Order: sequence, then C-alpha cells, then structure tokens
Amino acid sequence: MKFTRLFLSMAIVSIVSFGLTSCEGEDGRDGIDGVDGADGQDGADGIDGEDGEDLTSEELTPLTSSVVPNNVFELKGAFAGTAQLEMIMTSADILPSDSTFVFGAYTDGAALFPYEDGTFALINNLERDFSIARIRVNSDLQPLEGDYIVNATATAFTAQCSGSAITVEEHGFGPLYLSGGEWGGNAKGVYKINPFRSAEDRVEAERLPALGEWSTENAVAISKNAYPNQTVVFMGDDDSQNEYPSAHFGMYVGARGDLYGGKLYVLRGKDTTETAIGGGGLKFEMGMAQDIEYDVEWVEVTERTLEELNQEAIDSVAIGFQRIEDIDWQRGSAENNRNVFFNATGRINNPDLANRGTSFGRVYKLELNPNDPIGDAKLTVVVDGDLEGGKGDGMHSPDNIVVTERYAYIQEDPNGYADRNPEIQGYAKLWQYDIMTGDFTEVMECNQIAASELGIGNTDTYWEITGMIDVTDILGTSEPTFIAGAQVHGWTYDSNNPATFRADGAKFVDPTAIDEAATELEGSFLFKITGLPR
Repeated sequence: MKFTRLFLSMAIVSIVSFGLTSCEGEDGRDGIDGVDGADGQDGADGIDGEDGEDLTSEELTPLTSSVVPNNVFELKGAFAGTAQLEMIMTSADILPSDSTFVFGAYTDGAALFPYEDGTFALINNLERDFSIARIRVNSDLQPLEGDYIVNATATAFTAQCSGSAITVEEHGFGPLYLSGGEWGGNAKGVYKINPFRSAEDRVEAERLPALGEWSTENAVAISKNAYPNQTVVFMGDDDSQNEYPSAHFGMYVGARGDLYGGKLYVLRGKDTTETAIGGGGLKFEMGMAQDIEYDVEWVEVTERTLEELNQEAIDSVAIGFQRIEDIDWQRGSAENNRNVFFNATGRINNPDLANRGTSFGRVYKLELNPNDPIGDAKLTVVVDGDLEGGKGDGMHSPDNIVVTERYAYIQEDPNGYADRNPEIQGYAKLWQYDIMTGDFTEVMECNQIAASELGIGNTDTYWEITGMIDVTDILGTSEPTFIAGAQVHGWTYDSNNPATFRADGAKFVDPTAIDEAATELEGSFLFKITGLPR
C-alpha cells in the first residue's frame, strides 16, 4: 500500500576550480571588483527513473509480537485452561513493513475479508478517530501493512461504532462493509463501504438513506437462508434520554441485494401500554421480565431523517429501549438464522428512568416469523442485568455481541456506575451466554492493574471490550478463532510516559485518518482468542 522500491538514475556533475598562487612578497593593492557574469542556463532535466513495483504479500514482514504483553487480559475459570489469548497489535506497535501506519483511538466494529493471495483485509472502525482502517493480515492474523479507507472528513466527524460484513457466501451479494455512524458529527446512519476500495478514496463515504438515520451503533444483515428472496438488515439505535427511553429497534426489508428500494420498520409490542417493571406492557422495555416470551410486531415508518424518524417511532408506540447497542444473528440452520440477539446497554440518570429503561443492561433474543420478516415475532429478555440475584446480576453495560451456533459472547462497556451494584466487581468483562441452556458465564476480564504497572492506562477509567468477530470459517482453521479489541480508556499521550507513544516518537494518531488536534491520542488493542466453543 505504501512501500515502493524506486530505481532512480542519477547524473553526477563534477566541477573543477582553479586558483592562482602569488609569490611571497609585499601584497599589492586590491584591484577594482569585476562585474558578475551572466547566469548560465539550467541544464535539461534528466529522464525519470522507472517506477518501482509494490511489494507482494510474501515480501512484507509481519508483526509477530506486540510490545504490549498478553497479561493485560485475564481468562477466567475453565477458559484459563482451554482458551488462549494473543495480542495482534496495539497503537504502540510499529509494523516492520509499514512504519507510517498508526492504529488509532477507540477500536470498535470489525470484519475480515479474504484477498486472492491468501492474506486478509481486516476492516476496523476507529470510533474516536471517526474513521475506518484496513489492516492486511496473514493467515496467522499477523499484521503486514495498513491504511485508512475512510477518514474523518468523509464521515463529517461522525463516530464509526460497530460494523458488519456482507458477503456472497452468507448474504448472496457483496463483499460490503456496513458501519454504524452514531455520535459526534451530523452524518449519523448506516455507511456502506467497499472493503477493497482504494485508500485514495478515503475522503468520501456513502450512507444508505433507505435504512434511516439513527444514532446507529450497528447495522447487520442476516443470512440469505433466513428469507431466500429478501435482504433483511437490522439497525441498533443508541439513542439515550433521561426520562423517555427512545432507542428503537429498526428493520429494513428489500429484495435480495437491494439496499436502496426496500421498506423500513420499527419493533412494537402487541401490548403497547406502560406498566410497572415486569408488568407486561411494552411501551418501554422494562415492562418485560427475564425469560418470558412477548408478542411483538413490525410497524412501517416512512420518515428517514434522524429527528423525524425518531418521532414517528414514538408516535407509533414502538418499544422504547435505553441505548440499543450491537446486534448479531445465530449461525447454523435457516431457523437459527431467524434468531436475532441484541444488547441494550442502559443508563442511570434519575430514579424514574429505571422504571422505563434498563440501568445495568440487558441481552435480548428476537425470534422472527418463519415465513415473513414483517410477520409477528417473539421477544425475550435472556439476560437481565437489573434482576437482583439473577444470572446477569453483576453484568455492567453489555455493548457488543457475537453469536455462533451455540453461544453468544457479550462484551462490556462499563458506564461508570459500578458502585450502584455490589455484585459488579473488577473491570470490563467478556461473557458467554449458552443459547441452549441459558447459562451465563464469565470468560475474560481486562487486567487494568497489570496494564497500569506498565504505564498503560490507569485503574480508574474502565476500558471497553469490543468488536469481537468469529473468523474461524473465513480462515479455514480447525480451532475456533475470534478477533476482538479493547478501547484502552486512559491510555493517552503523556510526554513523560514512553508507554503512551511509539518507540519512533509517533503519537497514537494517523494523519491520513484525522488531524492530531481533533482526536484524543488514546491507544487501542487488537487481540485474538482461540479455543472458545462455538
């Protein structure tokens, strides 16, 4: 991408000067200065040398280890003996064959696409840099080179949060990358990106107006097998209000491969009343109790712009959630593919808010109609972080989610009020939800104590685990393999702390993504986990 071998021809001109040397004796008087001669004409330009060829992937040297150790994370329980975690790269790392690429702030959504030469394009959102990176990795997920294919100018400084892949294998068309524009700028909504686009096009990005403007955490298209003749995409709305939860769950339905001419819907309960917590009314999410199926339906909306769409959803009595985050669908059979899981991360701002929207977060399962995506469906709270003594008691703000055939892996983004629940201990965690049994188990925790001893972040500002994807089938490996990231909040530039900038002196920002003055100079991690069950 950036490294070219140049073969230049050079002409060397030699100039010989002559001087006069007098005999010793009395110095004579200086003569009158002569007049300068006229400047000679410039010589003709030489012939340009031949352009060098781009390095092939075989000639690129991989980053085989990170300067950040793996013990900044801790696998828990049985997973400590059955799973392995290895850092892929961090903002402090320098790629041997691409030293100018800098991994930026707030890593988030990701997807992996194969190149024809056996390497892979890891597309990765940098939320706080309002940009999207592309990192070429080998089959061992070792980085080779990187660039930015969408920069902050293209997104109008709108945060790029979660992302998802559309592929021929899973969706019947593609490859495409969908990215959620959530906060910051004035260009919220769903972005559609060609993962193999030229990096020179980074200053432009396309949004999909038919999918609506939301405070979009993510947009996720489910499998082509769920509804063979249709493309169905779900949007998570991360809207947050202090009194009236108005994050809505959106669905776009179009013909196969059509992201422009379909219709838009929001999720509404059959019972649209407001009731006490667990009372069964679905005007707001807290009317639902854990492990009970509720009847829901889809209502079409015609607005597409942010405020108008939100108001139409409210007027339609769509279910009001408190900050819907990430979405994913169950792998396996066509029936499985119609099971959609999503998180609501929650918010605590006043006592009355807790009667309407979740405080510590929830995980939902939506069972779609078997014949028609807009037909009646079922919605269940499968993990409730607000239920005292429940399986989710101690979970703090679920954000991202990845779903396999058997499990959902839930990643936390602590919202900063862990002291409200004594069951919340430690730092951000990765959880496993067993779809068959309902068991909820801690997999991993961020080890901010070990990291802070290395000068990486602190013990007061919680990190976020994010962007976890299952890449087993893409890589063709026999061992289950996942990629994930961490937003290392608190790991910001300090001229007195060498751990907060690279060994070459570069700060944690790539100028092709965003100007240094417009970002936070905060570091991120990318890592892989092998051995987790699927």
